[in-house]
Formats: sequence, C-alpha cells, structure tokens
Amino acid sequence: MRPSGRNLDEMRDISIETDVTRHAEGSCMIRCGDTHVLCTASLEARVPPFLKNSGLGWVTAEYGMLPRATHTRMRRESAAGKQSGRTQEIQRLIGRSLRAGIDRSALGERQITVDCDVIQADGGTRCASITGGWVALRLAVNKLLKSGEITTDPIIDHIAAVSCGIYAGQPVLDLDYPEDSEAGTDGNFIMTGAGQVVELQASAEGATFSRDEFNALYGLAEKGIAELVAAQAAATS
Repeated sequence: MRPSGRNLDEMRDISIETDVTRHAEGSCMIRCGDTHVLCTASLEARVPPFLKNSGLGWVTAEYGMLPRATHTRMRRESAAGKQSGRTQEIQRLIGRSLRAGIDRSALGERQITVDCDVIQADGGTRCASITGGWVALRLAVNKLLKSGEITTDPIIDHIAAVSCGIYAGQPVLDLDYPEDSEAGTDGNFIMTGAGQVVELQASAEGATFSRDEFNALYGLAEKGIAELVAAQAAATS
C-alpha cells in the first residue's frame, strides 16, 4: 500500500493554472499533488555571446526553492552567496530538456529564460518544473507568433517529466516525498509528447534493480507522461 493510498500506476492530482503573473510573457502554476511550482518564461531580444550572429535562439532555465517549501526552513542560497550543486544540476536539466523540444533556428536570435520557483515541495520538483516550464514556454512562444515577430512555430513537441521508482518492492508512478525518501530505486523520465526519450535519470538508492524492473518503470513513465501531456494541452489550448 502506498502512503497516499494511490494505485501503483496512479498519478497525483495534476492542475496547471496559466497566466498567473502580470509581467512574464508566459506563466503557470503547476500543482502535482502537494508539489507546487511557479513557472515563468521571459523573452529577451539577445542570445549568449557564443550564439551571436548564428541565427539560433536559446532556451535556458533557473530553479530555486523558497525557504519554507519544505518541512523545515532552508537558508536562501543568495544568503550563502552561491547556488548549491543540486540547484545547478536541476536547472541545467530543465534547460536542456526544454531545448530538446525547440527548433532554435525558427526561434531566431532571442533567448527565453524559464524560471521555476518551488513554492511547496513534496517530491518530484524537477519533474514538475520541466512539465510546467514547457507550458510557460509555450505561452511565451504564442505571444511571439501572435505579434508576428516569428512566423514559424519553433516548438517541435511537448516536453514533460515524471518520476518512477521501486517502493516497498513495487514499481510505482509519480513518487511523493514519503516514497521518494524510502525508495530503493528512484528515476526521472523526461520524454516528448510522441514518447521519444529526452533524458533518463535512474539510480539504485538502496538496492540495485533488474532489467525487468526498469522496463516496468519505463512503462509507468509512458503512462504518466501521456497524462501530463494531456494536461499541458488542456492548459494551453
């Protein structure tokens, strides 16, 4: 029995509320159970120096957690004077995941920065950030298309992410914190709407896992991604 009472292949309740901030070109609040992430996308008419005069655009991301997103207060990273290695790893993952769904030549020489701020954490914050970050990105690109600044849609496909793991000896979908903290195996699956793999992160947290167990996790991830893509489509239609 899962702590939440969910079935092994059951996602947490997903909601995506769009246009939640006034100034960002694209924004949403994604709620995956008790994990809530504010995602905003900001357009800039510039690219990093290594892309100047290349004709290519860029999508990057930043990630952070509010001090009381978790059970006890965390110190702000700005107060420490540097980002943690975990934060840097997660925001790089978000950025390269979202770039996998973009035709950068169609975007042109402009940058879109996706900011993902965790308001409340209950496991799966990087997955929620990628899934919500795509929605914010989609909305920002819609504004470019509507204004006529670009004429070809640079978004190739949906990008979404979900966690799967081995909990109490059983493959389960969409781990919350009680499961994540005790999982023998923990994995994050980032995929396109068409089911193509963008990135897989799977590790033996407490016990090694077999090929059959991995295949079971992969199957659960495909189911979860399909549900997330449907939620993205409903939020941006």
